[in-house]
Amino acid sequence: MASSSGNSSGSTRLLNSGSEEDLQILMDQRKRKRMQSNRESARRSRMRKQQHLDELMAQVARLRKDNAQILSNINITSQLYMNVEAENSILRAQMEELTQRLQSLEEISNCIDIGGNNGGFGEAEEEAFQIQTNAATDSFMNSMNFLYVNQPIMATADIFHY
Repeated sequence: MASSSGNSSGSTRLLNSGSEEDLQILMDQRKRKRMQSNRESARRSRMRKQQHLDELMAQVARLRKDNAQILSNINITSQLYMNVEAENSILRAQMEELTQRLQSLEEISNCIDIGGNNGGFGEAEEEAFQIQTNAATDSFMNSMNFLYVNQPIMATADIFHY
């Protein structure tokens, strides 16, 4: 029996060493599968990161293009605004000039009407002359009213009676 028990312990060792080898092979296979899976996962992760980076770079390019377009639109709008402001300034100056001319013509017209109605150099004519003189002096002293100084002075024949 001793020999049979020796054989059985030897076969158990053979079975144990066989199962240990199988277990080691199985663990090695699992380890290789895990390593392969990790490599694939890392590769997919790198691909996702690269794709995300490419998308971000494309977005940066689009935003730069949009920014340049917006700046161009702002520059064009600013130039148009400056042109309109310059034109408005010219129109305001012309309006002021025409207003002063109208005022001058109305004063002259009033002087003519007063002189024609009264026939002489009366109090009303003197008042109109004073208004005209004050307006001329005010305009002459105001440096913005250069055109008023160049207005012709008109007098009616009725003003100078001897």
